[in-house]
Amino acid sequence: MTTPLPDLRRRLKPGGVLSAGNAVIGFDALIAGNPLSVELATLDGAHVLLRTRSQFSAAMALIALDGIAARIVIAPPDLKEEFLKDVIGRAQIDTLVTDGDPLEGLRTVTIFAAPKPVMEIPATRASEWVMFTSGTTGAPKMVGHTLEALTGAIKPTNDAVVWGTFYDIRRYGGLQIFLRAALGGASLILSDPEESAADFLDRLGRGGVTHLTGTPSHWRRALMSPAMHRVAPRYVRLSGEIADQAVLDSLKAKFPAAAIGHAYASTEAGVGFEVTDGLEGFPASFVGGPGPVEMRVVDGCLQIRSSRTATRFVGSSDKLDDNGFVDTGDMVELRDNGGDPAKARYYFAGRRGGIINVGGLKIHPEEVEAVINRHPAVRLSRVSGRRSPITGAIVVAEVVLEDGGDHDTIRTEILRDCRAVLKPFQVPAMLRIVPKLELSAGGKLLRHA
Repeated sequence: MTTPLPDLRRRLKPGGVLSAGNAVIGFDALIAGNPLSVELATLDGAHVLLRTRSQFSAAMALIALDGIAARIVIAPPDLKEEFLKDVIGRAQIDTLVTDGDPLEGLRTVTIFAAPKPVMEIPATRASEWVMFTSGTTGAPKMVGHTLEALTGAIKPTNDAVVWGTFYDIRRYGGLQIFLRAALGGASLILSDPEESAADFLDRLGRGGVTHLTGTPSHWRRALMSPAMHRVAPRYVRLSGEIADQAVLDSLKAKFPAAAIGHAYASTEAGVGFEVTDGLEGFPASFVGGPGPVEMRVVDGCLQIRSSRTATRFVGSSDKLDDNGFVDTGDMVELRDNGGDPAKARYYFAGRRGGIINVGGLKIHPEEVEAVINRHPAVRLSRVSGRRSPITGAIVVAEVVLEDGGDHDTIRTEILRDCRAVLKPFQVPAMLRIVPKLELSAGGKLLRHA
């Protein structure tokens, strides 16, 4: 007798509830049900493109497909139509699983709102989970993961937990929260594309959310919402962008009883580490130390090796790693913090590809933003370069403020703070107060090329 593979369905813990908007379902029903329009056995070995309008549909389909489909390519909500043909070809897609429209040339399987009970569900293989990398232009890159790698950082808990997330589960950060809830017997409250931020916060509050996660930009936007008082999580987590001291302090002031942590993870490198001491950056002891994740810094760039990293780029000959180490592209800087080795710490400077060149001098936008964000009137900022015939580029800052305050006075104070901390070439030559800054579908600050 063949032992069933440990697919996601067989690892689910019953008891939790999945909800998004008006849609609600117990994980128990997903353990014993099939939400798809075909028998699961007919998808054995399929190469699936999972493309959905809602996160709720995606969650149900992932549970149904794992262990049966050979490959599950999870399309993010912002995947452009112009790239579909390329994605289908590179990933050798033969089946579309969707709650939306069919695609020409592919077998289409529909996701229903209510799973049909089934007596026996096959599990024949370890499915490859394929996700899209962020921050690239042109045709997106796809990386393959195993379920074991995706769940490698998840620790079991017996606490009564209700997860909520500003992330989308069709991207790496949100998928991690979905898996944490599904494997931990917890409930999960997802956002719905039709609801406002205030409505989502209200629903999180009514659902009794205990653990709430998002990017720093998600959190900065939420802190501006008058509906923020409706939630009282006991655990707050940030990842996906640099968590500067300003946003960490703001969250601690808003939720003084909550444990606040910021984590490092990426689609390629997997989950690296979590910092829970309330400080930006991470202890220098994390690099080169023992543990399930090995880290090193090469030419100022963080590299990670662990069993949680992706296995390969899908449909590409590009090399994912160097001797097992994935180059994250994130630049870090070591500071001794007074000469005490115990206080030595790495701080994130920014992305290697996002540097502004001012007359041959290199500037990471995130370093300038961290200083601007310390001003108590600032909720969000974006720093970029603008062409200059003299220096090649100048530093430009756009700033979103809390309500109230004189703009001219605040602008003067921000520039004063920048001059006190930054080098002269890093200080913004232009600073504009703007009503809002757009976020990507993944919840990160949109940076213009």
